[in-house]
Amino acid sequence: MCPACEYASTAELIDWDARAGQLKEVCGFGIANKSWGYDCIIGVSGGKDSTRQALFVKNVLKMKPLLVSCTYPPDQLCELGAANVQNLITLGFNTIIVGPAPQIWKKNMRHGFFKYGNWAKPTELALYASTPRLAIAWQIPLVFLGENPALTIGELGVQSVGYDGNQTRWLNTLAGGDSSWLCVDGVISKDILSYQYPTEEEMARAGIRVVYLGYFWKGWSKRDNGILSALNGLDVRDEHPEQIGDTLGVNALDEDFVTVNQMIKYLKFGFARTTEIVNEEIRLGRITRNEGIKLVERYDGKCSDKFIDDFCRYLEISTQEFWEVVDSYTNKDIFEKDPRGTWRLKYPVGVNAAR
Repeated sequence: MCPACEYASTAELIDWDARAGQLKEVCGFGIANKSWGYDCIIGVSGGKDSTRQALFVKNVLKMKPLLVSCTYPPDQLCELGAANVQNLITLGFNTIIVGPAPQIWKKNMRHGFFKYGNWAKPTELALYASTPRLAIAWQIPLVFLGENPALTIGELGVQSVGYDGNQTRWLNTLAGGDSSWLCVDGVISKDILSYQYPTEEEMARAGIRVVYLGYFWKGWSKRDNGILSALNGLDVRDEHPEQIGDTLGVNALDEDFVTVNQMIKYLKFGFARTTEIVNEEIRLGRITRNEGIKLVERYDGKCSDKFIDDFCRYLEISTQEFWEVVDSYTNKDIFEKDPRGTWRLKYPVGVNAAR
């Protein structure tokens, strides 16, 4: 059983009153150490999770958060993403927009795509580093993140099954915050300051405390967060699940290339966004396992050709180069090509292939 299912199986035993007490202590720490009038910092994209976090901190916890948004370059950010960050500002939040240099950003994306088959590996460094860096600069020691990935998807690299997020640097794509591998193709260390997660010494010296806010919410889920945020002005996707591999349309709202990366992840590991969604819905008892299997068979790993073409145009590569890279990273143990040259799973979804 995976860690996420183990956690879900014990959800009824959680003492929510005890967690409320822990959250009260966390809030007290933030209020006692406020700086520039702010009790905490929240990293936001303008999406469902960060919108719900910001509203919860402001309206329920009665704290004053400073929002930090590490945004995509103008030619990658989509109109939906810009509108949703604007929605947060309209809701009354002070927001700092961090924008790493577009030319370096694109070089890093190319490097991540060719070296790891994952263009988002370098950009996630920048996204995660921006919040603690601003916390250090503004001397605001409390940082709120959303879900603890160790509990929701089984990402054990964070070394925490509670609300302590100070080991986020060990997430799979962050690898301890090491960004030195980006120093290629003319990129030097000063160019990638935005991608350098603060060291443990820097975090300790500034007294930074990172907390997973989702740990304290009984109703934390992709669907619930999407509904609540949409009721507060969030714009969601209107594409069909066949185009985006997402049955809810509330994920990856700020740009389109994450959908491409989800397709590549599917070919590497055999699962993508739809699997993550239905697993959560099955655990919550809102759909059956058989219903989930049908959704995964139909939509998991789907990606519109338009997104692939736009991605290739952005990175200035041909679609042939794109598919050569993708094919090289496809897991041949679980995928094979059909007569039309399309990658197909060798095994039925939901069946243990080892049996």
